[in-house]
Amino acid sequence: MTLSRMKILTFDYEYPPVGGGGGVVHALIAEELAKTHEVSVVTSAFDKLPRQEIRGGVRIYRLPVIGRGDVNTASLVSMLSYPPLAWIIASKLMRREKFDVINSHFAVPTAPGSLPPAKLADVPHVLSLHGGDIYDPSKKLSPHRLPGVRATVNWTLRLSDAVVAQSTNTRENAYRYYRYRGPIEVIPLGIRQPQVPDASRAQLGLPGDRFLAITVGRLVKRKGIDQLLKALTYPGCTDVHLLIVGDGPERDPLTKIASQLGLNGRVTFTGRVEERLKWQLLKCADAYVSSTLHEGFGLVYLEGMAAGLPVVTFDHGGQVDFLRDGETGFLVTAGDTAGLAAAVARLVTNPAEGKRIGARNLERAPRHRIEECARGYEALFERVIAEKTGR
Repeated sequence: MTLSRMKILTFDYEYPPVGGGGGVVHALIAEELAKTHEVSVVTSAFDKLPRQEIRGGVRIYRLPVIGRGDVNTASLVSMLSYPPLAWIIASKLMRREKFDVINSHFAVPTAPGSLPPAKLADVPHVLSLHGGDIYDPSKKLSPHRLPGVRATVNWTLRLSDAVVAQSTNTRENAYRYYRYRGPIEVIPLGIRQPQVPDASRAQLGLPGDRFLAITVGRLVKRKGIDQLLKALTYPGCTDVHLLIVGDGPERDPLTKIASQLGLNGRVTFTGRVEERLKWQLLKCADAYVSSTLHEGFGLVYLEGMAAGLPVVTFDHGGQVDFLRDGETGFLVTAGDTAGLAAAVARLVTNPAEGKRIGARNLERAPRHRIEECARGYEALFERVIAEKTGR
């Protein structure tokens, strides 16, 4: 029996246009749920974004966190300031209206701001793990390496009424690095593909006579783009042009590495782009490539598939739930730069194979729609509400 209309309060220290993939998929889920239910989100303010607004049917409350100086990455101070500010606004909201369920995206730093209000109001609390909030191999200060943060994550896992992971890899990391042994439900993420007009390479200023590889994401160390640049120097990849879509703190170092490797003219940094342009760039490419050290799920792989591209990446992370070596592209042993280059070179020398794989990916893409993900969350919310209240 579906509840006719739930009042859902969600928390996320990053929410578009601030932050990366975790916030993006949270927004997609929230907007889909808002078609049927009342959805609010408590997130961080940035620059001149309005403190309150309704966007995509979702009511957004932005908190003036301390020390957020970049739209792409959060500072430690901004993350630490989020929970107490979230308590304050949550208490005000919950005095005005009664929510049926509270959903926190990210164990840290978000859940310490959402869990106490949920417990005080006796509202069921659902914790969504996104991967990097419990495990990031690129960071010395990854949550799983810090006893204090690890204890906080354990606390949020234990006291939540339900825990969601977006992949089996994230669920395994929760069990491997934390003391929690309760159930973790896997709800795969999904994408919403906008209808945008096609654009030619010439219109977008891209080389028309080269194999074009594309990668999308925040330019942070975890993405391992330096390894992708090195792969371009291997035999078979010397005519590949790489399109790097996104921005972040690693842009200047990566630009220098590209120059040192003699890749000037073969690498294009687009910076952060609007969704329309991102999809046009994807559709102009020959392959989606990634040398990321770890992805909790990897929405960008789904976007590459939906653009009809073969996907080449490493075999470590949540993407192994839906990518298959030889079927959706090629999965290479994590950290094997030479193997990554060889997989790309195979597509360069055999364009017909790349087109066959890309066509299959295009057929598979509708299986990974955001509507399916939102339905999974809706069912979970209804279940925890029923368990908590008997409704």
